[in-house]
Amino acid sequence: MDFRSLGSAGVKVSPLCLGTMMFGAWGNPDHQECIRIIHQALDRGINFIDTANMYSDGESEEIVGKALEGRREEAVLATKVRFSMGDGPNQMGLSRKAIQEQAEHSLRRLRTDVIDLYQIHRLDPSTPWEETLSTLDDLVRQGKVRYIGCSTNHYDEPEQRRLDAWEIVDTLWLCQQRGWERFVSLQPPYSILRRIMENEHFPMTRRFGLANIVWSPLEGGWLTGKYRHAHGNPEDSPRAKNWVGDLGNPTFERRLKVVEELVSMVEGRSFSLAELSLAWVLKNPEVTAAIIGPRTEEQLSSSLAALEVEISDEELERIDRLVPPGSSVL
Repeated sequence: MDFRSLGSAGVKVSPLCLGTMMFGAWGNPDHQECIRIIHQALDRGINFIDTANMYSDGESEEIVGKALEGRREEAVLATKVRFSMGDGPNQMGLSRKAIQEQAEHSLRRLRTDVIDLYQIHRLDPSTPWEETLSTLDDLVRQGKVRYIGCSTNHYDEPEQRRLDAWEIVDTLWLCQQRGWERFVSLQPPYSILRRIMENEHFPMTRRFGLANIVWSPLEGGWLTGKYRHAHGNPEDSPRAKNWVGDLGNPTFERRLKVVEELVSMVEGRSFSLAELSLAWVLKNPEVTAAIIGPRTEEQLSSSLAALEVEISDEELERIDRLVPPGSSVL
């Protein structure tokens, strides 16, 4: 396994990060199978695990905590805070109260004394950066958190909007002025279909030494060939029904055409579209690690196989013609 530095931090992580969003009620409710997947990932060299307080209402963290009993030192453990974990007005967001309480809950569910990477899970416009960042700094100084990071999105809605590159730089400046721990990583979306982070965010992270831990490299199944005109929407998939809907929607037309072109690229090859797509993400030197979200051991093996995929310059150029650098077809 080719371990990489987590930005400017000294800790080393595997290029594949085991995402656990699908462990629990949202995906695979079989705790024992999920634990086996985590153990298999560790056995095969993946040392980076990512979860969040909100995944399956904390069930994902509980599964990870059980899996890491006796193996905690093998893992660089990341989780996130921001979204609601209750009905009260102060049970979500990035206030001092919310962060402190959710950090304690995460530590309990994860059965650990310290979180290696604690990330804010989207922006909280109702809380000043000074309050959020000073609270995260306190957690580091208390020994409950080792490093802090920032997750961002692709969308423009007020509660889910993307953090602009300048806003992240602003937090780095504020932390430098106050002597606080600063973000060592960014967790943005990135895939063949969604390349907008190449415009400002990747140059910014390179300039300031932040790791990029990218999520959704397979775009929820789009880059596995799951969604194609000829096949129709899978009827046995709740995700396909609830998240994608009608494939005849005109907004899907361009991405369906791109997927067909990508499928033709792997015809007759020894690797799948999913493996090509993941290998393409990892080939970008700005990417520290890509988050994978297997629900089964077979899906984990497919992700690991992507580490062996070689992409030619001609194939890279063809992908650039399909989805030009810095653009998106979503």
